[in-house]
Amino acid sequence: MPGSTTILAPLVIGGLSVTYPDRSVLTGIDLVAQPGRRIGLVGENGVGKSTLLRAVAGRLPARARLSGTIQAPADLVLLGQEPPFRDSASVAEVLALTLAPLRTAVADVERLAGATGTAEGDEAYARALEQALTHDAWDADRRAALAAARLGLDDLDPQRPVGTLSGGQRTRLALATIMTTRPTCLLLDEPTNHLDDDAIEVLTAFLRDLPGVVVLASHDRVLLDDVCTDLVDLDAGELGTDGSGGRRFGGGWSAYEAARADARRRWETTYAEQQEEIARLRAATRIGTAAIAHDRGPTDGDKYICSFKGARVDQTLARRKRDAQRRLEVAEREQVRKPPPPLAFRGDLTTAATGRLVQARDLEVAGRTRLARLDLAAGEHLLLTGPNGSGKSTLLGVLSGRLQPTTGTVEVTARRVRELTQDPQVADPTRSAAATYDHAVRGLPDPPRLRDLGLLHPRDHCTAVGSLSVGQRRRLGLAVAIAAAPDLLLLDEPTNHVSLALAGELEEALATAPGGVLLASHDRWLRRRWAGPELTLTPVG
Repeated sequence: MPGSTTILAPLVIGGLSVTYPDRSVLTGIDLVAQPGRRIGLVGENGVGKSTLLRAVAGRLPARARLSGTIQAPADLVLLGQEPPFRDSASVAEVLALTLAPLRTAVADVERLAGATGTAEGDEAYARALEQALTHDAWDADRRAALAAARLGLDDLDPQRPVGTLSGGQRTRLALATIMTTRPTCLLLDEPTNHLDDDAIEVLTAFLRDLPGVVVLASHDRVLLDDVCTDLVDLDAGELGTDGSGGRRFGGGWSAYEAARADARRRWETTYAEQQEEIARLRAATRIGTAAIAHDRGPTDGDKYICSFKGARVDQTLARRKRDAQRRLEVAEREQVRKPPPPLAFRGDLTTAATGRLVQARDLEVAGRTRLARLDLAAGEHLLLTGPNGSGKSTLLGVLSGRLQPTTGTVEVTARRVRELTQDPQVADPTRSAAATYDHAVRGLPDPPRLRDLGLLHPRDHCTAVGSLSVGQRRRLGLAVAIAAAPDLLLLDEPTNHVSLALAGELEEALATAPGGVLLASHDRWLRRRWAGPELTLTPVG
């Protein structure tokens, strides 16, 4: 069939605000995303990146209140952090449901081609043809097979239930569906979580080639550099990224990192200068006559002249005070708010240790991981790498005592071992973040206060854990882990979901942690800068 000449529609958001009964998440967001632009959403955890995507897709919970306008293409797809497949559905059923509307589109074109010749028939045929051409429906089956092969899904049993797939396999299955349908507006929330390098390369190439609108929220700094044409910072500060309140930056993360720091410095400088001017004007409203006619009493004893000069002084004084008061009112009205202290990690990941911390020999967990040898001494940091399904999370679970090996020996002699899993669990999601932390560190000798760690903003301490974003829950889980001052810390994808600023701070903290660290990560930015030893696991055959 001939190529499509369809004019793709933009995504237009005007004055979007989202509030919940207990908090406001987004306020006055404006965004225009033209077809062919790939926009990355960045900002601290909890600023509303996922909320913005769900609002555009119409998937906010019922208790959320939305105001503003959203004009989105009808063919919009949101791939959230958890793919929307039923656990009971098979891999084959998911792919068949994906292909069904595309096959229907082709059948509609062929059926309606014989009904042309009337205005109504011609219009129906044109609509069907446009739908099929926009999604390249004639090539859908080939694309589905190619996507499955490139993403490593062709080795899966087609009848395998989705609920039995790993997180990486579910994400790759979701990617295969969007690569097949090629939506004209694609929203992605942390799309590289759980993906290995090969799958991320496939995703990157697909996004670059997609002609429609792409808006994604991601912690993946390499993806933001490789894919995004623009960044929108939902946490850009009072002066924005451009000094005038704008949130948008043309370029990827590497360039924006320096621009963001400059924007913060401009804000701090502007605030300081404005406060100096406000203080000067306040002083001017309290000026006395001595400042105008200092030591200038009458010399000729003429009371009339003295009275006249005094009146002139009083008039001048009143005029200056009125002028200062007017300028003060303008300055106070137009002043920028005080820059809040940036949320910065201030804790220690581990405490010092001595001797050997871990020794494993011929370790195997049936069907999940296999390792001939592992030794870790105090002060050593080891990076675990490997494709999806190679058993990195399983190995960390064995070392923490959460899982038991099928065969082999494991000896962990560290005094205090803590593990940050990919999805920290809490017993009571209605309990506040502060109460959850206090309960978790109860009994520890002199644990740090949650506010002193710089991981969770004080305004979120009273928020129920179930209402926190995924990234905020990860921050809370890390706080609980390091509060025990472990001499062995096990980290499973520690930069997943967390803000880009915290990811960088964690990397710096890892470089100086005196205890033992085992870290499993797909984070390409972190791995490219890793200077220590690596252990690459392979899938169990």
